[in-house]
Amino acid sequence: MKSYTSKEIRNVVMLGHSGSGKTTITESCLFKSGATKRCGKVDEGNTVSDYDPEEIKRHVSINSSILPVEWKDTKINFIDTPGYFDFAGEVMLSTKVADAAVIVVSGKAGVEVGTEKAWEYVEKFETPRMFFMNFMDDEHADYDRVLGELREHFGKSVAPVQIPFYEGEKIRGFIDVITREVKYLDATRTGFEPGPFPEDMRDEVENLRQMIIEVAAESIDELLEKYFADEELTIEEIYEGLNVGVKERKIAPLFTGAANHGLGIMLLMNSIKNFLPPSVECKPEFECTDLKTGETIIRKNDENDHFAAYVFKTISDPYIGRLNIFRVLSGKLTKDKTIYNPEKDTEEKIAHIYVIRGKEQIEVDELDAGDIGALAKLQNTATQDTLCSSVNPVQVSKIELPASVYSRAIAPKAKGDDDKIAAALVKLREEDPTIKVEVNKETKQTVIYGVGDQQIDVLINKLKNKYKTDVELLDVIIPYRETIKAKVKVQGKYKKQSGGHGQFGDVWMEFEPSGDMSTPYVFEEKIFGGSVPKQYFPAVEKGLQECVNTGVLAGYPVVGLKATLVDGSYHPVDSSEMAFKMATSLAFKDGLAKAKPTILEPIAHMEVIIPEKYMGDIMGDINKRRGRILSMDPTDDGKKCIVAEVPLAEISKYSIDLRSMTQGRGSYTYYFERYEEAPAEVQQKVIADRQK
Repeated sequence: MKSYTSKEIRNVVMLGHSGSGKTTITESCLFKSGATKRCGKVDEGNTVSDYDPEEIKRHVSINSSILPVEWKDTKINFIDTPGYFDFAGEVMLSTKVADAAVIVVSGKAGVEVGTEKAWEYVEKFETPRMFFMNFMDDEHADYDRVLGELREHFGKSVAPVQIPFYEGEKIRGFIDVITREVKYLDATRTGFEPGPFPEDMRDEVENLRQMIIEVAAESIDELLEKYFADEELTIEEIYEGLNVGVKERKIAPLFTGAANHGLGIMLLMNSIKNFLPPSVECKPEFECTDLKTGETIIRKNDENDHFAAYVFKTISDPYIGRLNIFRVLSGKLTKDKTIYNPEKDTEEKIAHIYVIRGKEQIEVDELDAGDIGALAKLQNTATQDTLCSSVNPVQVSKIELPASVYSRAIAPKAKGDDDKIAAALVKLREEDPTIKVEVNKETKQTVIYGVGDQQIDVLINKLKNKYKTDVELLDVIIPYRETIKAKVKVQGKYKKQSGGHGQFGDVWMEFEPSGDMSTPYVFEEKIFGGSVPKQYFPAVEKGLQECVNTGVLAGYPVVGLKATLVDGSYHPVDSSEMAFKMATSLAFKDGLAKAKPTILEPIAHMEVIIPEKYMGDIMGDINKRRGRILSMDPTDDGKKCIVAEVPLAEISKYSIDLRSMTQGRGSYTYYFERYEEAPAEVQQKVIADRQK
């Protein structure tokens, strides 16, 4: 593959709902451009994009894939992204590095949740976009209905530049609105043949064409003057004006086709070349932090500027090692060069540079600004790291990835696999930074966090098939606490005499609430007259320190306890530190049982982002979970944010429930707020569960 400059590159991210046909479109582009000899099919598991065993098994994309296509002296770096919401992190990182987006919408299903989310991503990253309406050869496809939905959701910027025409219920062909070119489906319905212009479509086509010309003219002053002078714009001028309109996000061209038969694919690639601005125009410069001065500076998307790149994906394989995929932001990367990673403060030696197409690695000598490539066997580089020159070090800002709010505990099925599992999880976290792993010292559980259940299911299968470690999924143990509500005074006396040297410790303790639930205990002593020598005070506190780890109701740690040593006695020979520790333990068990012990549950602060139409359902559901709604605030993108406090035990699988209630449109974050006394029925259940 030859080297391309930023003027010849188009980085295009494929977005859309799962099942809309993104992978099929890219497969068809590869085939039509001559990059592949055969057009792969998702159902057959032989696509270039979906090469991971989990993708082949599930017939859906799980990872983003880079698919470079050489088309008419232009390099189009397609980035095929997953449609499943659990893998939104892949989508966001891909959209960040893309210059433009193709949002794929099903001609049958119309605008779906994934379509709305795709629009949110391109708005967030200010990405030029176009639409492709797929499955137009299907008898259930409805162009007019879906076009109406697109305009209803995304405004009049959605501009059809290619429309289908029908004979009865069957699609007969397509009309290019700009060139007025008519293409009829041939007898095989997989190719085209020329034919007459459908006269019943002429008025519609001319109206659409006039609208597109107007948008194109408004983009460039010279064209606008020509338009007002009633002069005809050439096709080249229309393309030029639309190029600017798309770049400024004033227009989102709509194309149609059927990717499974290759229909509309060549026009799509031509339009990407003609409509979508090259990399150097879409992202002519970027902001970064100069690490020498700490100031924000501008680097240019130019091969003559200092080198900088942003790593947006990592592939980790137990056999081939780590592969970091990046976009060159400025400068040029050549072989046998040393680059600097400011995140890890390390230098990495470059031996080979690759352009990747699915799992295929194509070695190249250099990569110019604007291009996407890969480096193998970098020792310390991870996703969202910056790579640059050590002489001119800079750092690119990271994006905030989707919150990892779905949690499950894992346990090895085979003894002795703990180390293997830990090493495998490190590798899997390199591939997917939205995966979090925590080893809870209190519960002794290894807890994995993800965006959703599908993501965790994929992770478990990868552990088994890729890293040969089998685990079982468990519910996460909720870290309850115990405390007391009353003040008591009790004696703890430990006496042991079995011949020879005995053991004697005697303490009188007062136990009462401290009022501070953030600390296990507060210890004081009020001894008068030396009934307990000072040398045994540390032993009493040490005994207390050990006791608060296990409460008297359900064995959970104790918090909010004030313990005061007020009296006691000792034996000049038989008393010892151990004896006073034991005496303290006896006093603790007796005292807490009498001091109205109670169980505390963790309360989470939760913020739920939803469209307004789901407000009633979500508020009702939060109330059912024993939650308290604190506020309802509008967000910048027109949604609502419900702020609430909810017991942690009630939201362990909330991500699944929220997705179901909002059809995937809702999201939430939470963090631990405090402990509160649990209701009686909850306490009874907690105690019963611990006794099993």
